[in-house]
Amino acid sequence: MKDSIRILMCPPDYYDVDYVINPWMEGNIHKSSRERAVEQWQKLYHIIKEHAIVDLIKPQKGWPDMVFTANAGLVLGENVVLSRFYHKERQGEEPYFKAWFESQGFNVYELPKDLPFEGAGDALLDREGRWLWAGYGFRSELDSHPYIAKWLDIEVVSLQLVDERFYHLDTCFCPLNDGYLLYYPPAFDFYSNRIIEMRVPEEKRIAIKEADAVNFACNAVNLDKIVIMNKASEELKQRLAEVGFTVVSTPLTEFIKAGGAAKCLTLRVTEPVQPEVHANVPVESRIIHLEGHLLDSGLISRALDIVVEGGGSFQVLNFNLGEQRQSTSSADVKVSAPSHAVMEEILSRLIDLGAVSLPEDERDARLEPVVQAGVAPDDFYVTTIYPTEVRVNGQWLRVQNQRMDAAIAIKYEPSGPVARCKLLRDLEIGEYVVTDVVGIRTVRKPESREQRNSQEFSFMSGSVSSERRVELVVEQVAWELRQIRDRGGKVVVTAGPVVIHTGGGEHLARLIREGYVQALLGGNAIAVHDMEQAMMGTSLGVDMKRGVAVRGGHRHHLKVINTIRRYGSIAAAVEKGVLKSGVMYECVKNNVPFCLAGSIRDDGPLPDTQMDLIKAQEEYARLLKGADLILMLSSMLHSIGVGNMTPAGVKMVCVDINPAVVTKLSDRGSLESIGVVTDVGLFLSLLVKQLEQLTAPYQVAQTR
Repeated sequence: MKDSIRILMCPPDYYDVDYVINPWMEGNIHKSSRERAVEQWQKLYHIIKEHAIVDLIKPQKGWPDMVFTANAGLVLGENVVLSRFYHKERQGEEPYFKAWFESQGFNVYELPKDLPFEGAGDALLDREGRWLWAGYGFRSELDSHPYIAKWLDIEVVSLQLVDERFYHLDTCFCPLNDGYLLYYPPAFDFYSNRIIEMRVPEEKRIAIKEADAVNFACNAVNLDKIVIMNKASEELKQRLAEVGFTVVSTPLTEFIKAGGAAKCLTLRVTEPVQPEVHANVPVESRIIHLEGHLLDSGLISRALDIVVEGGGSFQVLNFNLGEQRQSTSSADVKVSAPSHAVMEEILSRLIDLGAVSLPEDERDARLEPVVQAGVAPDDFYVTTIYPTEVRVNGQWLRVQNQRMDAAIAIKYEPSGPVARCKLLRDLEIGEYVVTDVVGIRTVRKPESREQRNSQEFSFMSGSVSSERRVELVVEQVAWELRQIRDRGGKVVVTAGPVVIHTGGGEHLARLIREGYVQALLGGNAIAVHDMEQAMMGTSLGVDMKRGVAVRGGHRHHLKVINTIRRYGSIAAAVEKGVLKSGVMYECVKNNVPFCLAGSIRDDGPLPDTQMDLIKAQEEYARLLKGADLILMLSSMLHSIGVGNMTPAGVKMVCVDINPAVVTKLSDRGSLESIGVVTDVGLFLSLLVKQLEQLTAPYQVAQTR
């Protein structure tokens, strides 16, 4: 074995922690003992010399991290890919390592200067020679992997690192002989862990705990059945022993202060070539175009975050900054992903931001036929709230009935193809469904700074107290309600029973009576408790005036349900004079349509409650058409359903005492959605008072 393995090392003559380029260096500048570092390096050197030939490269003054030779490059056979260091503090090492490789007769490949790749620190060969594990995320870019695959003629398996403590692949990942793997799973994203699990059988995966990981147990040198590392727990030693490996521990604490240990201090330069293995890398790249007020709206930052958080990598190819405040900016961004599946997920989120393909890269949408009614093809595109267009036969078609969480169905009619958003259950044989993310774009209007600041709900971004914030929302909502009513627009209210319990029922009833509400959506409960209050003076058995429970009050809601069932409907109870006030009364008297969607917990239910969920969804969608504003009043489940059915451009106000509910419902990624954390009864009370203070052209018109 000794004659067949050569290891490159660099003496620590100038080693020190001179700067901070990783978390391990924090607080350790000039705190490493040169004497102890030399002693620890010498021990490692002599251990390795017992099992392999060790070559030395001369250290250079001013480059203290040159001791970490794993980052010199990546060697396979007679070829080496030279490192391109991410930080300037290490870039000066490159010419010295290049000279050494050339002196040894290697064919040296050099990546573009702006494409970081840190050698065998981020690229580790499967010890069986089947493929190359390549890391990215902190020091090496994903776009370097296709170059490596081509130059070394090997399959590259890309893994994303997500824990900054483990900034190089070799700090948390160590392939061992016979197909075993020593690794720390939390250092990788979900997708990368799935790749590892698919490539390495469970019985050969040795996942370590954090205590061993932070002692750099994975930063080990594997020579046949010997594993050399800084430190290992007894448990880890036992696990390795059970599969035939012997752990040799040698302290390397002085080098851990700079973020490296045994593997970092070595580079294996005799990696055998497997003749049957050839280049293959699933990395996929696309160029997308963004346009709008990219900087002051934060759009470019959100786009780049989506790429990185989604497991991809990016390169900004062009960025044209608008010259005036009202001018838009544009950017062309190269997006790379480790697989088509990851690319599809990233691009679907970028499309939501308005990203489009460059004209020269525009392609028709990929269509698959519906072969089973109510079932979409695999990989169907999931729609969002934003107006969407799809490219069919070279033409962009606007998608009709835009809503979230649906498929795009294409139907070829005599007049030509028509694109519609359709729920999965509504897909029909004979239609085609858009799959993948090719040939799809959303239509997003770029608002200028002035336009955004004049948006009705833009004040929500102001840093004001919660009390003042509620007042501002109420003022603006009141203004919106008056404007919508006076122009004959449409306001839809989604309300839960909390509206009644908090005393807001009378205020909501007044809004309906005075023409501010054109449709009401809710469940069985709001109607029951509203009518309980109107008919019996209680809500959930509590006297609404005194705030105390009424003896026998827990039966009140059932008595109300029974009464309405006797008359056959809420409208009939109103007609017979049984129901004389309240929210439901005003809906009936003012011809305001309502839909009550049932659930398994409903008592009764009321005869008006639609217990067929699909029919209830359809009725919700029908009543939402043409809405200008939606008030979501303390009803999380019904409001989520409404949000999914509503396209962008419809203003939404979510009111709830629970901040988590408000965040969930108002975070739609559009300026039209806001949320306010407050008591819904108080909100409605303030809203009615604010409306009283406004001029009343509607009322004047009614009296003429």
